[in-house]
Amino acid sequence: MSDIFTGLPNDLRELVRRAAIDHADHGITIFDGRGRRSERRSYSELVELATTAAARFDALGVGPGEPVMVALPTSWEWLEAWLGLLFCGALPVASSGATGLAAAETQLGKVDQVMGAIGARHVVTSEGFRDQAVAGDFTRAADGVITPDELRSATPTLGFNPPTVSADEVAFLQLTSGSTGLPRAVMITHRGAVHNPAASTEGLSGQMHAPVQDWADCMVSWLPLYHDMGLIGCLLLPFLVGYELRLLRPQTFLARPMLWLRELGSNGRTFSPAPNFGYQLCVERFKPQQLEGVDLSNFKIANPGAEMVRPETADAFVEAFSPYGFTPEAFLPCYGLAEATLAVTFDQEGKGVRTLPAPEGTDAGFAMTEVVSVGRPIRDTRLKIVAPDGRELGGDAVGEVCINGPGIFAGYYRDEEATAESLIGDWYHTGDLGFLHDDELYLTGRIKDVLIVRGHNLMPDEIERLADGVTGGGGLRRSAAFSVARGAAGEEPVLVVEADPGELDRLDQTAREIKIQVGRALGLPLADVVFVRRGRIPRTTSGKMQRSEVRKRYVDGTLEVIGGQKLEGENVRKQGG
Repeated sequence: MSDIFTGLPNDLRELVRRAAIDHADHGITIFDGRGRRSERRSYSELVELATTAAARFDALGVGPGEPVMVALPTSWEWLEAWLGLLFCGALPVASSGATGLAAAETQLGKVDQVMGAIGARHVVTSEGFRDQAVAGDFTRAADGVITPDELRSATPTLGFNPPTVSADEVAFLQLTSGSTGLPRAVMITHRGAVHNPAASTEGLSGQMHAPVQDWADCMVSWLPLYHDMGLIGCLLLPFLVGYELRLLRPQTFLARPMLWLRELGSNGRTFSPAPNFGYQLCVERFKPQQLEGVDLSNFKIANPGAEMVRPETADAFVEAFSPYGFTPEAFLPCYGLAEATLAVTFDQEGKGVRTLPAPEGTDAGFAMTEVVSVGRPIRDTRLKIVAPDGRELGGDAVGEVCINGPGIFAGYYRDEEATAESLIGDWYHTGDLGFLHDDELYLTGRIKDVLIVRGHNLMPDEIERLADGVTGGGGLRRSAAFSVARGAAGEEPVLVVEADPGELDRLDQTAREIKIQVGRALGLPLADVVFVRRGRIPRTTSGKMQRSEVRKRYVDGTLEVIGGQKLEGENVRKQGG
Protein backbone atom coordinates (compact mmCIF):
# COMPACT_ATOMS: atom_id res chain seq x y z
CA MET A 1 0.00 0.00 0.00
CA SER A 2 1.45 3.37 -0.98
CA ASP A 3 2.17 5.91 1.76
CA ILE A 4 0.91 9.31 0.75
CA PHE A 5 2.79 10.91 3.65
CA THR A 6 6.14 10.22 2.00
CA GLY A 7 7.46 13.58 0.80
CA LEU A 8 4.32 15.44 1.88
CA PRO A 9 4.92 19.22 1.61
CA ASN A 10 4.48 21.61 4.54
CA ASP A 11 3.02 24.34 2.33
CA LEU A 12 -0.56 24.08 1.03
CA ARG A 13 0.43 26.07 -2.03
CA GLU A 14 3.07 23.50 -2.87
CA LEU A 15 0.52 20.69 -2.53
CA VAL A 16 -1.70 22.42 -5.11
CA ARG A 17 1.25 23.10 -7.45
CA ARG A 18 2.31 19.45 -7.36
CA ALA A 19 -1.11 18.44 -8.67
CA ALA A 20 -0.24 20.14 -11.97
CA ILE A 21 2.86 17.94 -12.25
CA ASP A 22 1.84 14.66 -10.62
CA HIS A 23 -1.73 14.57 -12.02
CA ALA A 24 -1.39 16.60 -15.20
CA ASP A 25 -4.08 14.64 -17.08
CA HIS A 26 -6.71 14.97 -14.37
CA GLY A 27 -8.83 17.93 -13.45
CA ILE A 28 -12.07 19.50 -12.28
CA THR A 29 -15.45 19.75 -14.00
CA ILE A 30 -17.93 22.39 -12.86
CA PHE A 31 -21.62 22.35 -13.80
CA ASP A 32 -23.70 25.45 -14.37
CA GLY A 33 -26.56 26.38 -12.06
CA ARG A 34 -29.05 24.16 -13.89
CA GLY A 35 -26.69 21.19 -13.95
CA ARG A 36 -26.97 20.84 -17.73
CA ARG A 37 -23.73 22.30 -19.03
CA SER A 38 -20.25 21.80 -17.67
CA GLU A 39 -16.68 22.91 -18.25
CA ARG A 40 -13.54 20.97 -17.40
CA ARG A 41 -10.05 22.26 -16.72
CA SER A 42 -6.94 20.32 -15.85
CA TYR A 43 -5.04 20.83 -12.61
CA SER A 44 -2.21 22.43 -14.55
CA GLU A 45 -4.64 24.93 -16.12
CA LEU A 46 -6.08 25.72 -12.70
CA VAL A 47 -2.65 26.26 -11.14
CA GLU A 48 -1.74 28.61 -13.99
CA LEU A 49 -5.00 30.49 -13.43
CA ALA A 50 -4.29 30.80 -9.69
CA THR A 51 -0.68 31.91 -10.24
CA THR A 52 -1.76 34.73 -12.53
CA ALA A 53 -4.55 35.72 -10.14
CA ALA A 54 -2.01 35.94 -7.31
CA ALA A 55 0.05 38.49 -9.26
CA ARG A 56 -3.14 40.42 -10.03
CA PHE A 57 -4.17 40.52 -6.38
CA ASP A 58 -0.71 41.86 -5.57
CA ALA A 59 -1.20 44.58 -8.19
CA LEU A 60 -4.53 45.47 -6.56
CA GLY A 61 -2.77 46.01 -3.24
CA VAL A 62 -3.74 42.81 -1.45
CA GLY A 63 -0.92 42.08 0.99
CA PRO A 64 0.48 38.94 2.65
CA GLY A 65 -1.49 37.81 5.70
CA GLU A 66 -4.46 40.02 4.78
CA PRO A 67 -7.91 38.40 5.10
CA VAL A 68 -9.98 38.70 1.93
CA MET A 69 -13.50 37.31 1.63
CA VAL A 70 -14.72 35.28 -1.34
CA ALA A 71 -18.50 35.39 -1.75
CA LEU A 72 -19.21 33.63 -5.04
CA PRO A 73 -21.11 30.49 -6.06
CA THR A 74 -19.29 27.29 -7.02
CA SER A 75 -17.55 28.40 -10.22
CA TRP A 76 -14.22 28.93 -11.94
CA GLU A 77 -14.34 32.49 -10.60
CA TRP A 78 -14.49 31.09 -7.06
CA LEU A 79 -11.51 28.80 -7.64
CA GLU A 80 -9.51 31.54 -9.34
CA ALA A 81 -10.13 33.95 -6.45
CA TRP A 82 -9.64 31.57 -3.51
CA LEU A 83 -6.53 29.88 -4.91
CA GLY A 84 -5.17 33.19 -6.18
CA LEU A 85 -5.41 34.65 -2.69
CA LEU A 86 -3.74 31.56 -1.25
CA PHE A 87 -0.92 31.82 -3.79
CA CYS A 88 -0.29 35.51 -3.12
CA GLY A 89 0.06 34.89 0.62
CA ALA A 90 -3.24 36.47 1.66
CA LEU A 91 -5.81 34.68 3.83
CA PRO A 92 -8.83 33.65 1.73
CA VAL A 93 -12.12 33.55 3.65
CA ALA A 94 -14.93 31.70 1.87
CA SER A 95 -18.43 33.01 2.58
CA SER A 96 -21.91 32.12 1.40
CA GLY A 97 -22.51 35.68 0.27
CA ALA A 98 -25.99 36.48 -1.05
CA THR A 99 -27.63 33.57 -2.86
CA GLY A 100 -31.06 32.34 -3.78
CA LEU A 101 -31.05 30.20 -0.64
CA ALA A 102 -31.43 33.18 1.66
CA ALA A 103 -32.45 36.80 1.64
CA ALA A 104 -29.84 39.11 0.13
CA GLU A 105 -30.13 41.72 2.88
CA THR A 106 -29.46 39.24 5.68
CA GLN A 107 -26.49 37.67 3.94
CA LEU A 108 -25.07 41.01 2.85
CA GLY A 109 -25.34 42.23 6.42
CA LYS A 110 -23.48 39.18 7.67
CA VAL A 111 -20.69 39.60 5.11
CA ASP A 112 -20.42 43.26 6.11
CA GLN A 113 -20.24 42.35 9.82
CA VAL A 114 -17.66 39.61 9.28
CA MET A 115 -15.51 42.00 7.26
CA GLY A 116 -15.54 44.36 10.21
CA ALA A 117 -14.81 41.62 12.75
CA ILE A 118 -11.77 40.24 10.90
CA GLY A 119 -10.57 43.55 9.46
CA ALA A 120 -11.08 42.57 5.82
CA ARG A 121 -10.80 45.40 3.29
CA HIS A 122 -11.94 43.39 0.28
CA VAL A 123 -14.56 40.87 -0.80
CA VAL A 124 -14.38 39.11 -4.16
CA THR A 125 -17.95 38.90 -5.38
CA SER A 126 -20.35 39.85 -8.15
CA GLU A 127 -21.36 43.26 -9.48
CA GLY A 128 -24.88 42.45 -8.32
CA PHE A 129 -23.59 42.01 -4.77
CA ARG A 130 -22.04 45.47 -4.96
CA ASP A 131 -25.29 46.99 -6.22
CA GLN A 132 -27.28 45.33 -3.44
CA ALA A 133 -24.72 46.39 -0.83
CA VAL A 134 -24.92 50.00 -2.00
CA ALA A 135 -28.73 49.90 -1.97
CA GLY A 136 -28.75 48.39 1.52
CA ASP A 137 -26.18 50.88 2.82
CA PHE A 138 -23.65 48.17 3.67
CA THR A 139 -20.79 50.59 3.09
CA ARG A 140 -17.92 48.34 4.10
CA ALA A 141 -18.99 45.52 1.80
CA ALA A 142 -19.85 47.87 -1.06
CA ASP A 143 -16.54 49.76 -0.93
CA GLY A 144 -14.47 46.59 -0.71
CA VAL A 145 -15.86 44.70 -3.71
CA ILE A 146 -13.48 43.23 -6.27
CA THR A 147 -15.46 41.58 -9.06
CA PRO A 148 -14.06 38.66 -11.10
CA ASP A 149 -13.97 40.97 -14.14
CA GLU A 150 -12.01 43.58 -12.20
CA LEU A 151 -9.57 40.93 -11.06
CA ARG A 152 -9.01 39.65 -14.59
CA SER A 153 -8.57 43.16 -15.98
CA ALA A 154 -5.83 44.01 -13.46
CA THR A 155 -2.28 43.96 -14.84
CA PRO A 156 -0.29 41.27 -12.98
CA THR A 157 2.75 42.40 -11.00
CA LEU A 158 5.75 41.53 -13.16
CA GLY A 159 7.95 38.86 -11.59
CA PHE A 160 5.70 38.51 -8.54
CA ASN A 161 6.97 36.00 -5.97
CA PRO A 162 4.79 35.22 -2.92
CA PRO A 163 6.45 35.18 0.50
CA THR A 164 7.69 31.87 1.86
CA VAL A 165 5.70 30.34 4.69
CA SER A 166 6.23 27.85 7.50
CA ALA A 167 4.02 24.86 8.26
CA ASP A 168 2.60 26.53 11.37
CA GLU A 169 1.60 29.77 9.65
CA VAL A 170 -2.07 30.35 8.89
CA ALA A 171 -3.05 29.35 5.33
CA PHE A 172 -6.70 30.47 5.28
CA LEU A 173 -9.67 31.29 7.49
CA GLN A 174 -12.73 29.05 7.68
CA LEU A 175 -15.98 30.61 8.89
CA THR A 176 -18.08 28.86 11.48
CA SER A 177 -20.95 29.87 13.75
CA GLY A 178 -20.35 32.05 16.79
CA SER A 179 -22.27 32.51 20.04
CA THR A 180 -23.97 35.69 18.82
CA GLY A 181 -24.85 34.39 15.38
CA LEU A 182 -21.84 36.11 13.77
CA PRO A 183 -19.49 33.51 12.26
CA ARG A 184 -16.05 33.17 13.79
CA ALA A 185 -12.99 32.82 11.60
CA VAL A 186 -11.12 29.58 12.30
CA MET A 187 -7.38 29.84 11.60
CA ILE A 188 -6.22 26.81 9.59
CA THR A 189 -2.47 26.29 9.31
CA HIS A 190 -0.57 25.01 6.29
CA ARG A 191 0.32 21.92 8.34
CA GLY A 192 -3.31 21.14 9.11
CA ALA A 193 -4.49 21.88 5.56
CA VAL A 194 -1.96 19.39 4.16
CA HIS A 195 -2.04 16.72 6.87
CA ASN A 196 -5.83 16.45 7.15
CA PRO A 197 -6.49 15.51 3.50
CA ALA A 198 -3.55 13.08 3.62
CA ALA A 199 -4.86 11.39 6.76
CA SER A 200 -8.33 11.30 5.25
CA THR A 201 -7.09 9.18 2.35
CA GLU A 202 -6.32 6.45 4.88
CA GLY A 203 -9.57 6.98 6.75
CA LEU A 204 -11.49 6.53 3.52
CA SER A 205 -10.23 2.96 3.18
CA GLY A 206 -13.63 1.55 4.20
CA GLN A 207 -14.76 -1.54 2.35
CA MET A 208 -12.04 -0.95 -0.27
CA HIS A 209 -9.33 -1.75 2.31
CA ALA A 210 -7.04 0.67 0.51
CA PRO A 211 -6.57 4.44 0.70
CA VAL A 212 -8.54 6.48 -1.77
CA GLN A 213 -5.57 7.25 -4.03
CA ASP A 214 -5.28 3.53 -4.86
CA TRP A 215 -8.80 3.04 -6.19
CA ALA A 216 -10.86 6.23 -6.74
CA ASP A 217 -11.49 7.52 -10.25
CA CYS A 218 -13.80 10.40 -9.41
CA MET A 219 -15.52 12.35 -6.65
CA VAL A 220 -18.88 14.00 -7.30
CA SER A 221 -19.87 16.74 -4.87
CA TRP A 222 -22.62 19.31 -4.46
CA LEU A 223 -21.35 20.64 -1.13
CA PRO A 224 -20.76 24.41 -0.98
CA LEU A 225 -17.10 25.40 -1.13
CA TYR A 226 -17.55 27.76 1.80
CA HIS A 227 -18.34 24.74 4.01
CA ASP A 228 -15.37 22.91 5.57
CA MET A 229 -16.61 19.58 4.22
CA GLY A 230 -16.82 21.07 0.73
CA LEU A 231 -13.54 22.97 0.87
CA ILE A 232 -11.22 20.44 2.51
CA GLY A 233 -12.95 17.16 1.74
CA CYS A 234 -14.06 17.93 -1.80
CA LEU A 235 -11.43 20.36 -3.13
CA LEU A 236 -8.08 19.98 -1.38
CA LEU A 237 -8.23 16.18 -1.27
CA PRO A 238 -8.35 15.85 -5.10
CA PHE A 239 -5.28 18.09 -5.43
CA LEU A 240 -3.42 15.66 -3.22
CA VAL A 241 -4.71 12.42 -4.70
CA GLY A 242 -5.30 13.41 -8.31
CA TYR A 243 -8.66 11.89 -9.19
CA GLU A 244 -11.30 13.68 -11.24
CA LEU A 245 -13.61 16.06 -9.38
CA ARG A 246 -17.09 16.95 -10.61
CA LEU A 247 -18.78 19.87 -8.84
CA LEU A 248 -22.49 20.64 -8.77
CA ARG A 249 -23.89 23.73 -7.11
CA PRO A 250 -25.88 23.14 -3.89
CA GLN A 251 -28.99 24.70 -5.44
CA THR A 252 -28.72 22.29 -8.36
CA PHE A 253 -28.69 19.32 -6.00
CA LEU A 254 -31.65 20.61 -4.01
CA ALA A 255 -33.67 20.94 -7.22
CA ARG A 256 -32.42 17.75 -8.93
CA PRO A 257 -30.86 15.31 -6.42
CA MET A 258 -30.97 12.44 -8.92
CA LEU A 259 -28.37 14.30 -11.02
CA TRP A 260 -25.87 13.70 -8.22
CA LEU A 261 -26.61 9.96 -8.25
CA ARG A 262 -26.46 9.78 -12.03
CA GLU A 263 -23.00 11.34 -11.97
CA LEU A 264 -21.89 8.96 -9.22
CA GLY A 265 -22.98 6.01 -11.30
CA SER A 266 -21.41 7.18 -14.56
CA ASN A 267 -17.80 8.17 -13.85
CA GLY A 268 -15.91 5.02 -12.92
CA ARG A 269 -15.29 4.20 -9.27
CA THR A 270 -16.76 7.12 -7.34
CA PHE A 271 -17.33 8.36 -3.82
CA SER A 272 -18.86 11.39 -2.17
CA PRO A 273 -19.44 12.97 1.24
CA ALA A 274 -22.80 14.51 2.14
CA PRO A 275 -24.83 15.44 5.22
CA ASN A 276 -27.57 13.07 6.34
CA PHE A 277 -30.26 15.26 4.80
CA GLY A 278 -28.74 14.82 1.34
CA TYR A 279 -29.32 11.08 1.37
CA GLN A 280 -32.80 11.62 2.80
CA LEU A 281 -33.64 14.11 0.04
CA CYS A 282 -32.65 11.53 -2.57
CA VAL A 283 -35.07 9.04 -1.02
CA GLU A 284 -37.91 11.56 -0.91
CA ARG A 285 -37.42 12.78 -4.50
CA PHE A 286 -36.67 9.39 -6.04
CA LYS A 287 -38.37 8.56 -9.33
CA PRO A 288 -37.24 5.29 -10.97
CA GLN A 289 -37.22 6.70 -14.51
CA GLN A 290 -34.57 9.24 -13.48
CA LEU A 291 -32.02 6.49 -12.80
CA GLU A 292 -32.70 4.31 -15.78
CA GLY A 293 -29.43 2.72 -16.91
CA VAL A 294 -27.44 3.99 -13.90
CA ASP A 295 -25.09 1.55 -12.14
CA LEU A 296 -24.68 2.60 -8.50
CA SER A 297 -22.35 -0.31 -7.82
CA ASN A 298 -19.76 2.26 -8.95
CA PHE A 299 -20.71 4.41 -5.93
CA LYS A 300 -18.11 2.78 -3.71
CA ILE A 301 -18.13 4.96 -0.60
CA ALA A 302 -20.83 7.29 0.74
CA ASN A 303 -19.61 9.43 3.62
CA PRO A 304 -22.45 10.74 5.80
CA GLY A 305 -21.22 13.49 8.11
CA ALA A 306 -21.59 17.18 9.06
CA GLU A 307 -24.71 16.37 11.14
CA MET A 308 -26.07 13.45 13.14
CA VAL A 309 -26.04 10.27 11.06
CA ARG A 310 -29.50 8.68 11.17
CA PRO A 311 -29.66 4.88 10.71
CA GLU A 312 -33.23 5.29 9.43
CA THR A 313 -31.93 7.38 6.54
CA ALA A 314 -29.27 4.82 5.66
CA ASP A 315 -31.85 2.02 5.68
CA ALA A 316 -34.23 4.00 3.46
CA PHE A 317 -31.43 4.90 1.03
CA VAL A 318 -30.33 1.28 0.72
CA GLU A 319 -33.92 0.13 0.16
CA ALA A 320 -34.46 2.71 -2.58
CA PHE A 321 -31.18 2.33 -4.44
CA SER A 322 -29.98 -1.24 -3.91
CA PRO A 323 -31.89 -2.27 -7.08
CA TYR A 324 -29.42 -0.01 -8.93
CA GLY A 325 -26.37 -1.65 -7.35
CA PHE A 326 -25.82 0.44 -4.21
CA THR A 327 -24.69 -1.70 -1.25
CA PRO A 328 -25.17 -0.96 2.47
CA GLU A 329 -21.44 -1.51 3.00
CA ALA A 330 -20.77 1.62 0.94
CA PHE A 331 -21.88 3.79 3.87
CA LEU A 332 -18.83 4.97 5.80
CA PRO A 333 -19.84 7.48 8.51
CA CYS A 334 -17.36 10.13 9.59
CA TYR A 335 -16.99 13.00 12.03
CA GLY A 336 -15.29 16.32 11.53
CA LEU A 337 -15.50 20.04 12.14
CA ALA A 338 -13.87 23.25 11.01
CA GLU A 339 -11.75 23.57 14.16
CA ALA A 340 -10.06 20.26 13.27
CA THR A 341 -9.45 21.47 9.68
CA LEU A 342 -12.07 18.83 8.83
CA ALA A 343 -11.76 15.10 9.48
CA VAL A 344 -11.48 13.65 12.99
CA THR A 345 -12.74 10.07 12.60
CA PHE A 346 -13.79 7.58 9.93
CA ASP A 347 -15.57 4.26 10.31
CA GLN A 348 -13.04 1.99 8.64
CA GLU A 349 -14.74 -1.36 9.19
CA GLY A 350 -16.41 -1.45 5.78
CA LYS A 351 -19.61 -2.87 7.27
CA GLY A 352 -21.94 0.05 6.66
CA VAL A 353 -23.79 1.99 9.37
CA ARG A 354 -23.25 0.30 12.74
CA THR A 355 -25.10 1.28 15.91
CA LEU A 356 -25.30 0.75 19.66
CA PRO A 357 -28.30 1.43 21.91
CA ALA A 358 -28.45 5.07 22.95
CA PRO A 359 -27.16 5.44 26.53
CA GLU A 360 -29.66 6.21 29.26
CA GLY A 361 -30.13 9.94 29.63
CA THR A 362 -29.24 10.76 26.02
CA ASP A 363 -30.89 14.04 25.01
CA ALA A 364 -34.44 13.16 24.01
CA GLY A 365 -34.54 16.13 21.67
CA PHE A 366 -32.49 14.18 19.17
CA ALA A 367 -34.96 11.31 19.29
CA MET A 368 -32.38 8.55 19.21
CA THR A 369 -32.82 4.99 20.34
CA GLU A 370 -29.62 4.04 18.53
CA VAL A 371 -26.37 5.92 18.04
CA VAL A 372 -24.05 5.48 15.07
CA SER A 373 -20.35 4.70 15.14
CA VAL A 374 -18.38 7.38 13.36
CA GLY A 375 -15.22 5.33 13.67
CA ARG A 376 -11.68 5.78 14.89
CA PRO A 377 -9.41 8.83 14.75
CA ILE A 378 -7.38 9.55 11.63
CA ARG A 379 -3.58 9.32 11.74
CA ASP A 380 -1.86 11.37 14.50
CA THR A 381 -5.19 12.47 16.00
CA ARG A 382 -6.28 11.63 19.55
CA LEU A 383 -9.67 11.69 21.28
CA LYS A 384 -10.74 11.85 24.88
CA ILE A 385 -14.09 12.15 26.61
CA VAL A 386 -14.25 14.51 29.58
CA ALA A 387 -16.72 15.22 32.37
CA PRO A 388 -17.93 18.77 33.12
CA ASP A 389 -15.23 19.06 35.81
CA GLY A 390 -12.51 18.15 33.30
CA ARG A 391 -11.97 14.55 34.39
CA GLU A 392 -11.23 12.11 31.59
CA LEU A 393 -13.94 9.45 31.41
CA GLY A 394 -13.55 5.77 30.65
CA GLY A 395 -15.10 3.78 27.83
CA ASP A 396 -18.88 3.96 27.30
CA ALA A 397 -19.24 7.02 29.57
CA VAL A 398 -20.90 10.02 27.90
CA GLY A 399 -19.05 13.32 28.07
CA GLU A 400 -17.63 16.13 25.96
CA VAL A 401 -15.56 15.09 22.94
CA CYS A 402 -12.07 16.63 22.98
CA ILE A 403 -9.55 16.29 20.15
CA ASN A 404 -5.84 16.77 19.69
CA GLY A 405 -3.69 16.53 16.56
CA PRO A 406 -1.95 18.36 13.73
CA GLY A 407 -5.25 19.48 12.22
CA ILE A 408 -6.39 21.43 15.30
CA PHE A 409 -6.91 25.07 14.46
CA ALA A 410 -4.57 27.84 15.61
CA GLY A 411 -7.44 29.75 17.25
CA TYR A 412 -10.22 32.09 16.24
CA TYR A 413 -8.93 35.06 14.27
CA ARG A 414 -8.96 38.23 16.40
CA ASP A 415 -11.01 36.51 19.13
CA GLU A 416 -8.73 35.52 22.00
CA GLU A 417 -11.61 35.07 24.46
CA ALA A 418 -13.41 32.50 22.31
CA THR A 419 -10.11 30.74 21.63
CA ALA A 420 -9.31 30.45 25.33
CA GLU A 421 -12.76 29.02 26.08
CA SER A 422 -12.46 26.07 23.68
CA LEU A 423 -8.74 25.52 23.03
CA ILE A 424 -7.37 24.40 26.39
CA GLY A 425 -3.74 23.42 26.19
CA ASP A 426 -3.37 21.23 23.12
CA TRP A 427 -6.96 19.99 23.27
CA TYR A 428 -9.97 21.43 21.48
CA HIS A 429 -13.20 21.05 23.47
CA THR A 430 -15.79 20.52 20.74
CA GLY A 431 -19.05 20.99 22.66
CA ASP A 432 -20.21 17.67 21.18
CA LEU A 433 -21.29 14.84 23.47
CA GLY A 434 -20.35 11.23 22.90
CA PHE A 435 -18.61 8.16 24.20
CA LEU A 436 -15.89 5.74 23.15
CA HIS A 437 -16.59 2.03 22.70
CA ASP A 438 -13.74 -0.22 21.52
CA ASP A 439 -11.90 3.02 20.63
CA GLU A 440 -14.69 4.08 18.27
CA LEU A 441 -16.59 7.33 18.72
CA TYR A 442 -20.37 7.47 19.09
CA LEU A 443 -22.01 10.93 19.16
CA THR A 444 -25.06 11.46 21.36
CA GLY A 445 -25.79 15.21 21.32
CA ARG A 446 -24.33 18.64 22.05
CA ILE A 447 -23.51 20.80 25.03
CA LYS A 448 -23.63 24.00 23.03
CA ASP A 449 -26.89 25.45 21.73
CA VAL A 450 -25.82 25.07 18.10
CA LEU A 451 -28.47 23.85 15.66
CA ILE A 452 -27.10 21.65 12.88
CA VAL A 453 -29.65 21.67 10.09
CA ARG A 454 -28.87 20.27 6.64
CA GLY A 455 -25.21 20.10 7.58
CA HIS A 456 -24.94 23.81 8.45
CA ASN A 457 -24.41 25.25 11.90
CA LEU A 458 -26.94 27.83 13.03
CA MET A 459 -27.01 29.72 16.29
CA PRO A 460 -30.46 29.85 17.93
CA ASP A 461 -29.96 33.59 18.41
CA GLU A 462 -30.33 34.08 14.65
CA ILE A 463 -33.82 32.57 14.58
CA GLU A 464 -34.85 34.21 17.85
CA ARG A 465 -33.88 37.69 16.66
CA LEU A 466 -35.95 37.24 13.50
CA ALA A 467 -38.94 36.12 15.57
CA ASP A 468 -38.51 39.06 17.94
CA GLY A 469 -38.62 41.36 14.93
CA VAL A 470 -42.11 40.07 14.19
CA THR A 471 -43.47 40.00 17.74
CA GLY A 472 -41.65 43.00 19.16
CA GLY A 473 -40.09 40.74 21.79
CA GLY A 474 -36.50 40.46 22.92
CA GLY A 475 -36.81 42.17 26.30
CA LEU A 476 -38.98 40.67 29.01
CA ARG A 477 -40.75 38.72 26.32
CA ARG A 478 -38.55 36.05 24.78
CA SER A 479 -38.43 33.25 22.23
CA ALA A 480 -36.38 30.05 22.26
CA ALA A 481 -35.09 28.19 19.22
CA PHE A 482 -33.76 24.64 19.25
CA SER A 483 -33.70 21.59 17.02
CA VAL A 484 -35.42 18.24 17.34
CA ALA A 485 -35.16 15.15 15.19
CA ARG A 486 -37.98 13.43 13.37
CA GLY A 487 -36.72 10.02 12.39
CA ALA A 488 -34.90 9.88 9.09
CA ALA A 489 -35.62 13.55 8.40
CA GLY A 490 -32.90 14.48 10.88
CA GLU A 491 -32.81 17.73 12.83
CA GLU A 492 -35.43 20.38 12.21
CA PRO A 493 -35.71 23.81 13.87
CA VAL A 494 -38.51 24.60 16.31
CA LEU A 495 -39.39 27.95 17.89
CA VAL A 496 -41.20 28.58 21.17
CA VAL A 497 -42.49 32.16 21.53
CA GLU A 498 -43.84 33.94 24.59
CA ALA A 499 -47.16 35.75 24.08
CA ASP A 500 -49.77 37.63 26.09
CA PRO A 501 -53.32 36.24 26.59
CA GLY A 502 -54.76 39.16 24.61
CA GLU A 503 -52.97 37.95 21.49
CA LEU A 504 -54.72 34.58 21.23
CA ASP A 505 -56.74 35.54 18.16
CA ARG A 506 -53.57 36.56 16.28
CA LEU A 507 -51.29 33.62 17.05
CA ASP A 508 -51.84 31.77 13.77
CA GLN A 509 -51.05 34.91 11.78
CA THR A 510 -47.99 35.63 13.93
CA ALA A 511 -46.72 32.09 13.41
CA ARG A 512 -47.09 32.46 9.63
CA GLU A 513 -45.25 35.78 9.66
CA ILE A 514 -42.40 34.30 11.71
CA LYS A 515 -42.07 31.32 9.35
CA ILE A 516 -42.00 33.63 6.34
CA GLN A 517 -39.38 35.89 7.91
CA VAL A 518 -37.11 33.00 8.93
CA GLY A 519 -37.55 31.34 5.54
CA ARG A 520 -36.61 34.49 3.67
CA ALA A 521 -33.66 35.38 5.87
CA LEU A 522 -32.09 31.97 6.44
CA GLY A 523 -33.52 29.83 3.65
CA LEU A 524 -34.80 27.60 6.42
CA PRO A 525 -38.30 26.19 7.01
CA LEU A 526 -39.35 26.12 10.67
CA ALA A 527 -40.83 22.73 11.55
CA ASP A 528 -43.01 24.19 14.30
CA VAL A 529 -43.86 27.49 16.03
CA VAL A 530 -45.67 27.27 19.36
CA PHE A 531 -46.67 29.89 21.93
CA VAL A 532 -46.46 29.96 25.72
CA ARG A 533 -47.48 32.63 28.21
CA ARG A 534 -45.01 35.40 28.91
CA GLY A 535 -42.40 34.32 31.46
CA ARG A 536 -42.92 30.56 30.85
CA ILE A 537 -39.63 30.02 28.99
CA PRO A 538 -37.37 28.74 31.80
CA ARG A 539 -34.28 30.73 32.76
CA THR A 540 -31.40 30.28 35.16
CA THR A 541 -31.11 32.42 38.30
CA SER A 542 -28.88 34.77 36.32
CA GLY A 543 -31.55 35.14 33.63
CA LYS A 544 -29.93 32.93 30.98
CA MET A 545 -32.44 31.08 28.81
CA GLN A 546 -32.48 27.29 29.24
CA ARG A 547 -33.08 26.11 25.68
CA SER A 548 -32.30 22.50 26.53
CA GLU A 549 -35.06 22.51 29.14
CA VAL A 550 -37.51 24.06 26.66
CA ARG A 551 -36.63 21.33 24.16
CA LYS A 552 -37.10 18.63 26.79
CA ARG A 553 -40.57 19.93 27.72
CA TYR A 554 -41.51 20.26 24.05
CA VAL A 555 -40.54 16.68 23.30
CA ASP A 556 -42.07 15.07 26.39
CA GLY A 557 -45.30 17.07 26.01
CA THR A 558 -45.08 19.05 29.27
CA LEU A 559 -44.64 22.47 27.65
CA GLU A 560 -47.70 24.57 28.57
CA VAL A 561 -48.76 26.00 25.23
CA ILE A 562 -51.59 28.45 24.66
CA GLY A 563 -54.05 28.99 21.85
CA GLY A 564 -55.29 25.41 21.58
CA GLN A 565 -52.11 24.20 19.90
CA LYS A 566 -51.04 20.58 19.77
CA LEU A 567 -47.40 19.91 20.44
CA GLU A 568 -45.56 18.48 17.45
CA GLY A 569 -43.21 16.98 20.02
CA GLU A 570 -45.58 14.01 20.17
CA ASN A 571 -44.56 13.24 16.60
CA VAL A 572 -40.91 13.52 17.62
CA ARG A 573 -41.35 10.76 20.18
CA LYS A 574 -43.22 8.57 17.70
CA GLN A 575 -40.65 9.01 14.93
CA GLY A 576 -37.53 8.91 17.04
CA GLY A 577 -36.73 5.30 16.53
